[in-house]
Amino acid sequence: MADIALTGATGTVGGMAARLLADAGVSMRLLVRDPSRAPDLPGTEVRRAEYGGDACGAALTGIDTALMVSTHESTDRVEVHQAFVQAAADAGVRQVVYLSFVGAGDGAGFLLARDHGATEKILRDSGLAFTFLRDNFYAEAIAGFAGDDGALRGPAGDGRVAAVSQRDVAAVAAHILADPRPHAGRSYDLTGPEALTLDQIAATLIEVTGRPHRFVDETMDEARASRAVYDAPAWLVDAWISTYTAIRDGELERVSDAVPTLLGRPAMSFAEAMRAAAAGHTT
Repeated sequence: MADIALTGATGTVGGMAARLLADAGVSMRLLVRDPSRAPDLPGTEVRRAEYGGDACGAALTGIDTALMVSTHESTDRVEVHQAFVQAAADAGVRQVVYLSFVGAGDGAGFLLARDHGATEKILRDSGLAFTFLRDNFYAEAIAGFAGDDGALRGPAGDGRVAAVSQRDVAAVAAHILADPRPHAGRSYDLTGPEALTLDQIAATLIEVTGRPHRFVDETMDEARASRAVYDAPAWLVDAWISTYTAIRDGELERVSDAVPTLLGRPAMSFAEAMRAAAAGHTT
């Protein structure tokens, strides 16, 4: 019977972590909203469950350690996270490994990192053992910020970001889930091996993809105007823009040694992450 549960297994990081665990012969339970999208892996059982509620509690029963992948941004994100933590506590889960964000807390310049800080507090107050994986921005996600014209637009100035590969985050998550107890009460900042400006990132994208890319340093007014086409709520637009202002203000430039320390190999560079993504590698 599985004593490890993963949420987010139909997504990129959770799915990669599940595959790594399966390859290592670790049995697990996958908690997903749509079982038809769950990866078909040996030694796994799939349960339909959304965060919180009776189905979630039942799916977590008998589980020792759970990987909690944060939900998509929303106005009730923290409440949804709280429901999952409560369901885990009620089900007798011992430890939660939570995918958080570098600098999570009330004062984070990246506005969505404040949700992560609130969730970390919920876990600290829950009585559950916890491990926080505080990811920098995903390298693969930053590449996706480029518009159809290849432009990365935002008020980032000459700031730098130590973006981390999703593959490295998944590998760290799998490593910890396979032997969670030594990591209880620990927080790990997960970054790439270098901090790059968005000009350097654009140059790397040109090299890897062969397509035009460039960085356009916007003012705050320009940033709001260029995002008006999405007709998104103001709080979400502010969060998107804060991606760039947090880079500008130096909040995401620190390089951590957590990935190489935990995995015993160097963290993937931005260029390596892009080449792996272009090649379609999953691990």
